[in-house]
Amino acid sequence: MPPRILIVDDDPHIREVLRVALSKAGMAVTEAADGRAALVRFAEDRPDLIVLDVGMPEFDGLEVCRRIRRTSQVPILFLSARDEEIDRILGLEIGGDDYVTKPFSPRELVARVNVILRRVVSGSVDRSAEPEELVHGRLRLDPQQHTARFGDMQLALTALEFSIVRTLMTRPAVVFSREQIMTAAYQLNIQVSDRTIDSHIRNIRAKLAAAHCEDAIETVHGVGFRLGRCGTP
Repeated sequence: MPPRILIVDDDPHIREVLRVALSKAGMAVTEAADGRAALVRFAEDRPDLIVLDVGMPEFDGLEVCRRIRRTSQVPILFLSARDEEIDRILGLEIGGDDYVTKPFSPRELVARVNVILRRVVSGSVDRSAEPEELVHGRLRLDPQQHTARFGDMQLALTALEFSIVRTLMTRPAVVFSREQIMTAAYQLNIQVSDRTIDSHIRNIRAKLAAAHCEDAIETVHGVGFRLGRCGTP
């Protein structure tokens, strides 16, 4: 079954460009022209990924994302005519998996969609040598089921957040630079800023803190990040 992609944009030309590009890549595409319609289509179709414009009538993209994140961790790729860093960071912090600015290359957007889908469906790395479950302290990741838990609490990680945590858990004593985290998480030659990685790390820390883990990820100033104690004695 082809991946189901929901395109949400109030510009019919943008929707057409995306529909053609994603359909040529073998994906099944549905559309919505505003935020309210997007929520209806999401509830009816349960897509595998949403390409979501930020600036729209009837709820903007950020509000649509907030509402969807109350019940679902479906991957969301934000699309926006604005390239201000605050918009990008806000979109990622409320649960977006990636962010593309207009005008965009349809080929790059399709590549980003494929990267996100690979993380969700089967991961973008060879798991043949990876254990069925990664454990560090009270933090547990199941790569096969794509689930994360701290103690008895399940963590609602996005696909990209899950990939970052898994990268840190594979070598918990190692300090990873932002570039290394970026390479492991994105798996393509796609440029994202250090602030983008920091935003995802901040999100992961907040979700683990809500599960009563206050030492999830340590910052090594001038170098990068490593896994914290996560409840180990």
